[in-house]
Amino acid sequence: MPKRGKKYLESAKLVDKSTLYDVKEAMELVTKTSVTKFDSTVELAVRLGVDPRHADQQVRGTTVLPHGTGKSVRVLVLAKGDKIKEAEAAGADYAGGEEYVEKIQNENWFDFDVLIATPDMMGVVGKIGRVLGPKGLMPNPKSGTVTFEVGKAVEETKAGKVEYRVDKAAIINVPIGKVSFGPEKLEENFRSLMNAIIKAKPAAAKGRYLKSVTVATTMGPGVRVNGSKIVD
Repeated sequence: MPKRGKKYLESAKLVDKSTLYDVKEAMELVTKTSVTKFDSTVELAVRLGVDPRHADQQVRGTTVLPHGTGKSVRVLVLAKGDKIKEAEAAGADYAGGEEYVEKIQNENWFDFDVLIATPDMMGVVGKIGRVLGPKGLMPNPKSGTVTFEVGKAVEETKAGKVEYRVDKAAIINVPIGKVSFGPEKLEENFRSLMNAIIKAKPAAAKGRYLKSVTVATTMGPGVRVNGSKIVD
């Protein structure tokens, strides 16, 4: 186990590992226990009572956080005709057609964080699926990144839309903001995301759905949240 720094050990003393904190307390604690000099990201980790090996127990979706993530998101839109202008008007950083596919393919260009594509471009996008997939950049209808409503998709992404998806270990990890947001804004983002995850509970999931809920800052100690007191 890696040796913990002095700042981490001091912060960890503020957190009782045996306690399940209510949401407000957890957000206050997570901001107090930040150990970095920079504005740390606050991450939510939720362990679910599902078996991701079964298709009917997948948990995946998107939601727009009320206060965004605190991160500037660069958006590339692949589209045709007027949809390119629509994307640019909505604030896309890059918008175009096959020239961007070739740029990715030939120049290994990845100066973007989110790729949105219209359905009629997916045949072309498929050519670079092998390089987009491992980077988590492949557009998908379930995440709202394959759509003809490119203007809306760009605006939501820029406003703080996040995607949540259960991994092989039945855990969802999503950033909910920065320490500088303060407890109140973090709590609003937290509740917005948790409500979306709770609503996405698969019908096939049996037993306790929220196994554990934890928030932590970059390199900071985890703060466990009382899952039974989350729903609005």
